[in-house]
Amino acid sequence: MIEKSILPEPQCPQVARLSLVDSAIVIIRSQVESGAWKVGERIPKEDELAEMLRVGRNTVREAVRVLSHANMLEVRQGDGTYVRSNVDPGEMLRRVDRASLHDHFELRATLETDVARLAATRRTKADIEDMTRLLDERGEIPPYGSTDFNAFVARDLAFHLAIARAAHNAAMEELYGYFLKYEQQHLDAYFGRGDVIEPNGPAHARVLEAIIARNPVRAARAARAILAPVIKTLKG
Repeated sequence: MIEKSILPEPQCPQVARLSLVDSAIVIIRSQVESGAWKVGERIPKEDELAEMLRVGRNTVREAVRVLSHANMLEVRQGDGTYVRSNVDPGEMLRRVDRASLHDHFELRATLETDVARLAATRRTKADIEDMTRLLDERGEIPPYGSTDFNAFVARDLAFHLAIARAAHNAAMEELYGYFLKYEQQHLDAYFGRGDVIEPNGPAHARVLEAIIARNPVRAARAARAILAPVIKTLKG
C-alpha cells in the first residue's frame, strides 16, 4: 500500500503546477524507481490507486497508459498491471536535458574518448576513407553568426559521427549522436558567451591519425584534448 506521506501536499508549489495525470505519473514512477514496487510485481488495482492518489479512475488509467507506453509498466488484461522496468527512458533523457551545458560536455568527453578508443581498434578501410573525407570537408570554424556557420556545424558533427560509426557499437553510436544533437540545439548558449575555444583542424586530425595508426591510447587522449578547453571554459 502507498503511505499517505508520498502523496503530494496541496501547498507544494512544484506539484501544484502539474496536471492530475502528470502528478499521478510522478507518484507512480517514484514508487517504481524507489523499489517500493519491484520489477515483476503487480501494482495496486485501478480503483485502489484512484483512492490512494485521490484522483479519478480515468486519471489513473491515463497515467498507467503513459507509463506502459514508456515500458515501465505492463498491463495484462484480466490479471492486472505489473512493473516491467524501474527505468523510464523518456524521463531519464528529460533529466539529462535539464543538466547544465558543462555537465553535458563532461559526459560527451567520456563518450568521445571511448568511441575514439574503440574506433582505433575496430575501424575498417571504408571507415578511414569516410573519416578522412569528412575531416577534409570540415575545414576551420567561421565566425559565429556568419552565413557558413551552421554549415560548418553540420560538417563538424558529420566527422564526429563518423568516428562513432567506426567504433562499431550501435548503442554507443546512438547515445553519442543524442548528445551531439543536444549541443546543436544549444549553440547560442555556448557560442554566445564570447569566450569559447573551438578546437581547430589539427586537433581533430590528431584523433584521426591515432585511429588510423590503431593506437587506442593516443586516440583517446587526442579526443579528450579536443573537449578539455571547452569544459574548462564552461566551468569557469
